[in-house]
Amino acid sequence: MTMTTYLKSLPVAALMLMTGCEKYLDKEPIGILTEEQVQTDPTVGTLTGAVTNAYVPLASTLNLFGDWNWTQGLVVRNDFIVEDIASGDANKKWNPDGDQAWMDDVAAFNFTPENGAFNGLWTYDYEGVSRTNLAISQLTDDAIIQKIGMSSELRNRLLGEASFLRAFYYFNLVTNFGDVPLLLKPLANFNEAYDVARRSTTAEVWAQIDIDLAAAAGLLPNTKYSVDDERWRVSRGAVIALQAKSALYQQRWQDVVDQVTSLEALGYYSLNANYFDAFDTGKEFSENEVIFAYDHQQGVLPRRGNGLTALLGWGFVAPTDDFLNAFEANDPRSAYTVNTSDQAVYKLLGATNTDNKGNDDSPVNRIYIRWADVLLWKAEAYNELGNYPEAIGIINGIRTRARTTPVLGGGMAPAGTLPARNVAVTDKAQVQQWLDHERRVELGFESHRFSDLRRWNTAKAVLTAMGKNFQDRNYLYPIPQGEVDKSAGSIMQNQGY
Repeated sequence: MTMTTYLKSLPVAALMLMTGCEKYLDKEPIGILTEEQVQTDPTVGTLTGAVTNAYVPLASTLNLFGDWNWTQGLVVRNDFIVEDIASGDANKKWNPDGDQAWMDDVAAFNFTPENGAFNGLWTYDYEGVSRTNLAISQLTDDAIIQKIGMSSELRNRLLGEASFLRAFYYFNLVTNFGDVPLLLKPLANFNEAYDVARRSTTAEVWAQIDIDLAAAAGLLPNTKYSVDDERWRVSRGAVIALQAKSALYQQRWQDVVDQVTSLEALGYYSLNANYFDAFDTGKEFSENEVIFAYDHQQGVLPRRGNGLTALLGWGFVAPTDDFLNAFEANDPRSAYTVNTSDQAVYKLLGATNTDNKGNDDSPVNRIYIRWADVLLWKAEAYNELGNYPEAIGIINGIRTRARTTPVLGGGMAPAGTLPARNVAVTDKAQVQQWLDHERRVELGFESHRFSDLRRWNTAKAVLTAMGKNFQDRNYLYPIPQGEVDKSAGSIMQNQGY
């Protein structure tokens, strides 16, 4: 069966607790299933569909959880707002206007708990948690598995996918909000929902992420793709990569090195010869660099296209001068990232043209983890461990690929472009500066930058220098006010909000 078929067969899992939007005030709290959503007669198809359905909150498809509800952040995933706009890499629009002023408030660090960017982030990720909890609860029920006759191989794979996805959603929640409610099963009623509406500590959330990823690593097949004709599904490589990223954010530096080394040993991933191949819609799931992405498809029902490209056609998402000026002279990555003349962010359009600009159902995949990103995690860990030659060597490898990528339009970059960093340097701060620069230009508009600045604890210095009103409280986003209100205060607001 295809992903579309599964989605048709499975009703949407319960909407989130306390969205703060009036049209959702009568909805159930986090994780509760309505009567019609309870799978009273599960089959192999419905269990497979439950896992497939858990991927959907990763999509940039328009209006998954709201009908053009802009102010509550429910039109499309808000990654470009909370990462690219917040970091000063992106402006809301090419031509400033008053449209969607709440996005401007994020850019200006005028954060309030009512801002839709934070509500959307919370809603998408907790919807993902709700769906994974449903799938995991069924897949771990031996009586259900025996009744439907599901093979152990399929059960393990699906459980591995769901465990990864729950870890992924909680990774987003803990890194953006800090302490968050930790929900690990579907909830039966309102009383149970309010009983668990408490914020678990970041340590507890990180521990659960590590547990889920360890489980997933042992359940998924040791192949590049878990299912060869559905290459979008979570793979063992994706699990190991997220284990490395989890260790990175917890500053377990040797674990980062070990995990990335084990991923390298699999031999599944490498830097593409051409920088843009990872973003080219014509090369999806055939190039060597993308490890985990949401598979957008055009022209299917239910709709599964990438709606962010529609926003690009409406003038949204433009580079700041500060971002453009970060590129060194003749760096081929600059032209592949954005064409200012045509007001086109090529990396988000999936092609070096504007064919998808304005398309509300485009096939452009949403890339979450790719190999260059992973290698730079390892470089960072090496730098923290004092192994400067290894760190600089990785940075130079990224620069070499960029330098040898054909220039957009033909030809090669001139001699002297992107010279190698000096591998004899032993100044940790200098290597970190090189790493910061390389991550910014290599991963621009891939929604990593603000998280990088926060975890390096440099956000205040960098953003203040850009004229931003960054305050210490902004290292965490505010909990959506609707969540606080509806919990009668049992979900406490982040300090300073």
